[in-house]
Amino acid sequence: GTLHATLKDFSELGVILLMFVAGLETDLREMKRVGKVAFWSALGGVITPLVAGAAVGRLFDFEWREAIFIGTVLTATSVSISAQTLMELRQLKSKEGSTILGAAVIDDVLGIIVLSFVIAFASIGGGGGGGGGGSELSQSLPVLLSTSLFGGNKAAEISLLIALMGAFFAGGVWFAARYFERILGFARGLPASQALLAATVALALLYSFAAQFVGQVAAITGSYLAGVFVARTSLRKEIHEGMEPLTYSILVPVFFISIGLEADGRAILANPSQLGLMGLVLLVAVASKVVGCSIPAKVCGFTRAESLRVGIGMISRGEVGLIVAGVGLASGVIDQEIFSIMVIMVLFTTMITPLLLRWVFPKGTDHAAVE
Repeated sequence: GTLHATLKDFSELGVILLMFVAGLETDLREMKRVGKVAFWSALGGVITPLVAGAAVGRLFDFEWREAIFIGTVLTATSVSISAQTLMELRQLKSKEGSTILGAAVIDDVLGIIVLSFVIAFASIGGGGGGGGGGSELSQSLPVLLSTSLFGGNKAAEISLLIALMGAFFAGGVWFAARYFERILGFARGLPASQALLAATVALALLYSFAAQFVGQVAAITGSYLAGVFVARTSLRKEIHEGMEPLTYSILVPVFFISIGLEADGRAILANPSQLGLMGLVLLVAVASKVVGCSIPAKVCGFTRAESLRVGIGMISRGEVGLIVAGVGLASGVIDQEIFSIMVIMVLFTTMITPLLLRWVFPKGTDHAAVE
């Protein structure tokens, strides 16, 4: 009862701060540097899993909304696992390594844009659904406006929605670019302990709230955006050092525990058709990333081996996949069973990636120590 609810609240905080830290680690300059190949690989790595995942969903007779959401979870890439493995193989700075890191960042940004649209349109499609994660909030500004202004006219609702999303992103970027440095600098000068960290958390939460209330996008989109812009201020390093212990010591473990509590593997094992769906999802999860990311790399002039390495480096879904699946469950877009399959998919892809990376990268560097 109450304990579960408290856990859930803490885990939502954990997710928001986890995405904020992901934003902090997003280096826009690095994205420009690996530029072309990374961008096309990332685009392929979003479109292919999205389409393939949706196709699997439709094959098993899920409605469009759920099918597209299955695809959306599959677009996620978490590169922390790949980065760790590449570091051990001393390949982090190699051509493929840089491309994987750059593509993963662009993949996250594109994935978040896709997620934003799916969540926004789900709130029109069938109301916010039951349960937690902001479904109360998602009946927010657009819903209040559209019912009072348009009496539930769908086309008008959709255009209002897109306008509000645009307004949130434009306003968020403008405010961040203009005031973050000043606000954080002011907080740092205050004669209070950890004022800088408190101001940072406040900005992350403010952006999360605005994302959901105004922009109709997932709260994590807001905190990710805030993180990207805080990373551009002069206080990035100091903030990063403070945010990591705060996020990873308490809130993130709570998030993983709550994901574990929500996922139910037994229901899948008891149902043969669910097992078939799970097998197909795992297959598509791996194949769609390898194909979707390696073909554009090959077209951009990488050799076949290098392209394959890029594709394999992008397989792992990690925490990003879990976060997206959690958002879907909370906003009522997917049910418990699909959620459980997605959790298993995330575990599977995250475990298989390091093994495959070691297999495709040149031998002889295996004994290299970390860093």
